[in-house]
Amino acid sequence: MLPELPPLPALTRAEGELIDRYLEAVDLLGRINPARGHGDTYRGLRAAQALVRKAAELRDALALMHRRGETELHGHTLARALRVLDGERRTARVALPPDRVG
Repeated sequence: MLPELPPLPALTRAEGELIDRYLEAVDLLGRINPARGHGDTYRGLRAAQALVRKAAELRDALALMHRRGETELHGHTLARALRVLDGERRTARVALPPDRVG
């Protein structure tokens, strides 16, 4: 049985959309990361093409928040949501892997 995840913090619909689009873009960047050496150039190309669409969706989510008067990002709350949604593991794939010296 899987451990129970902490509850997602209360988010507006627009904040939820922002978090979802952000993580989708991060997942694609992780697939493109040349330092990870996963897959081939075609896989990276497909992820890069999808990233263009996801970046536009991320932009649209932020624009919607702004139009609705949600002009402030609540970093602590959004970070909690990202952690619940496995954001730490997902964003780690974008970073450089540890150097294997020796």
